Amino acid sequence: MSLNKEVQLDEVIEIISEKLKAGGTVTFTPNGTSMLPMLRDGEDVVVLKGTEGKRLHLFDVPLYRRDNGQYVLHRVIDFCRDGTYVMCGDNQFAKEKGIRDDQIIAVMTGFYRKGKTYYKESFLYRLYINFWYYTRPFRHGYSFSRRKASGLIKKINSNKK
Repeated sequence: MSLNKEVQLDEVIEIISEKLKAGGTVTFTPNGTSMLPMLRDGEDVVVLKGTEGKRLHLFDVPLYRRDNGQYVLHRVIDFCRDGTYVMCGDNQFAKEKGIRDDQIIAVMTGFYRKGKTYYKESFLYRLYINFWYYTRPFRHGYSFSRRKASGLIKKINSNKK
């Protein structure tokens, strides 16, 4: 018998922390669209492990807690001179600077989609990361142009009425 219950991370963070400190892994289904297309809202299951006090690497995807208490799963895209991280969701363009090591709860080691496992060490995953990261400036320009064109079309159509 499988029992699935949706809970907030605040309700189980102590259990998660204990399991990670003991060397275990934790799986959960994230919500939100900030990590599209890699992670699909409410569909994919991520696998997390503790960082064991080690620093994160470029392109790692940690679960961290913002100072306002919000839990976030975003990618490391750069490092600040003060030793903090710069994070950004794959489906976002705004960079979040100043994430400290003490905010990091765990790091993603892979994810499941429709029964298939994707590990962060796999060739396809690494190909995705590099493609997604290095095309970021072009995607930003494309996204901006698409929004402007959509707004212009709506304006033209509303003037016709």
